[in-house]
Amino acid sequence: MSAVAWPRPGRALPGRWRPGRAAAWGLAAAVPLAFLGVFFALPVVGLVARGFWTDGALDLSGFADVMSRPHTWRVIGITLGQATVGTAVAVVLGVPGAHLLYRTRFRGQGLLRGLVAVPFVLPTVVVGVAFRSVLGGNGPLAFLGWDGTFAGVVAALVFFNYTVVVRTVGAFWAGLDPRTEQAARALGASPARAFWSVTLPALAPGIASAASIVFLFCATAFGVVLVLGGVGYGTVETEIWVQTTQFLDLRAAAVLSVVQLVVVTAALWVAGHARRRREQALTRVPEAVPPLALRGPQAKAGDRWAAGVTGAVIVVLLGLPMASLVVRSLHTRDGWGLGNYAALDRRGFGLGASGWEAAATSLRVAVDATLIAVVVAGLVALIASRRPRTRGLRRAVGALDAVVMLPLGVSAVTVGFGILITLNRPFGLDLDLRASPMLLPIAQAVVAVPLVVRTVLPVLRAIDTRLHEAAAVLGASPFRVLRHVDWPVAARSLGLAVGLAFAVSLGEFGATSFLVRPESPTLPVLIYRLIGRPGADNLGTAMAASVLLAGLTAVVMALAERLRGTQGSDV
Repeated sequence: MSAVAWPRPGRALPGRWRPGRAAAWGLAAAVPLAFLGVFFALPVVGLVARGFWTDGALDLSGFADVMSRPHTWRVIGITLGQATVGTAVAVVLGVPGAHLLYRTRFRGQGLLRGLVAVPFVLPTVVVGVAFRSVLGGNGPLAFLGWDGTFAGVVAALVFFNYTVVVRTVGAFWAGLDPRTEQAARALGASPARAFWSVTLPALAPGIASAASIVFLFCATAFGVVLVLGGVGYGTVETEIWVQTTQFLDLRAAAVLSVVQLVVVTAALWVAGHARRRREQALTRVPEAVPPLALRGPQAKAGDRWAAGVTGAVIVVLLGLPMASLVVRSLHTRDGWGLGNYAALDRRGFGLGASGWEAAATSLRVAVDATLIAVVVAGLVALIASRRPRTRGLRRAVGALDAVVMLPLGVSAVTVGFGILITLNRPFGLDLDLRASPMLLPIAQAVVAVPLVVRTVLPVLRAIDTRLHEAAAVLGASPFRVLRHVDWPVAARSLGLAVGLAFAVSLGEFGATSFLVRPESPTLPVLIYRLIGRPGADNLGTAMAASVLLAGLTAVVMALAERLRGTQGSDV
């Protein structure tokens, strides 16, 4: 076998593909494209089309009607405002954390990194309930008056996205060449001036990448906004849900979906551009980072400042909501105890199932969704990591990577409701897919696929092309190359990919709220039903259910990290 017959990541292919091999790669690309076409593109396009298609004719007057409403512009303004402010606060608080956790070293650093990562994988409904326990009623921060306000929603969004900034900026910062800042210091610049003049501009691609993703998550937040702000606090995401579930106004929902898609596309373009700049900037392995010193002659003002800000964020922003949630779940009308957890075993009117039954449903659906997401995303990551020679194929690979990212920003509400109204007779077939028990895990897999791709793809792209060349020279078939070269390296990220997919499925609420069967709710749906019912007992049970859901998510992520560590040690 010729060494140039196999497409390799990171380098153009100086040869032609054989027909059989090209067919195999085409089939590998067809699977995720067909999956996303049927369960993402068709529902979204179908929902939007129904909003603009009246009496068999295209009617775009809905744009003028919906966009002329003052309420629409209020919703758009709140959405952009909360996304902008949430992104700015997350970046300001996250950069010191990135410095502390990635540019210094100290005992317990790995544990602290893990704790900081916990908020991002928590279900959004749990985050909303946690902040409600802090800001509302007798919560420790109730005096701020932030419950149900813009400030309260922004605080919860910063809690959820703080990890994104720390990890994205921190990983980029760890790869910067420290000699440029050292040169500035040698020329007489103070530490502060060297940071603002040299380090911060160099960090711009990483900060831009993190900010664009955080903006995307803030603009499309659903569970957090619905729990904390309520229906009266309208964003584009929640307004789509209100228009479809309460008013059945598909035209308004379609217009808002298009508006959201424009914002999402812009954010994804910025993220992709910043990511490419980041990959180009990381060209060398940096020197070893110095140990953290907060006292003595080795102490630096920047390190002390970063430690202080990060400590305050971890205690107040990250730790207080979760601690308050646990404490409030243990408080009942009769005092302290496990009464709220015992109530999870009871079936209440309108709930559909007990808390434990809902947890079992969530776990069962999450297993199916994770398997689907890992298979689909694995194929996408494998194809996107290749760099064929021809420009057309390279553009096709890039387009596939971009298309797979769209579910990350398109409203899960749009996806769920679109599936509900379009898959009764897809493509004119006499087949009602809505009756399938696999529809819910499929919808959750659609939401999880982009995150899995972004977890696995960088690892595959980092494989040394000489490994593929050596295997091909030794006569290895393409399958053997995948098995013995790509798979051992990709397995390092498999644990995290599985954990992310499982966590996303456990906490998914937007699409699930449309597709779940009333008698078999998932745990997030059950929590929202409990919050919507009056009475302190229902709120306490909702908090107990939130602690249960958070615990399940933490266990899953811990097992995933352990799996990743085991696989990594085998490579």
